[in-house]
Amino acid sequence: MSGAAVWTAILLTAVGCYLAKWSGLVVPAGFLERPLVRRLAALVPVALLAALTAQQTFGGDGALAVDARAAGVGAAGVALLVRAPFLVVIGVAVAVTAGVRWLGG
Repeated sequence: MSGAAVWTAILLTAVGCYLAKWSGLVVPAGFLERPLVRRLAALVPVALLAALTAQQTFGGDGALAVDARAAGVGAAGVALLVRAPFLVVIGVAVAVTAGVRWLGG
């Protein structure tokens, strides 16, 4: 990718971010108080985090990659199901991922 293309992408992204922020400021307060909008606003961060987690876990060079990261995320899911504390969930995910990598997976 050439330098001009990179700078064009950076500028377009900056303008898009500015317009997104500006649009949030000009939305009437009454619109934001609607129950549907409030529910959606509460769910958007969860959906974005889930999408980022899935992309980082299973994305690899444009193809589906199932490796030690998937085992770690699965183990973290099990730890969440048994209502383990957050730090324990993270520790379980790290330990399982490291163990699978150590075993050659």
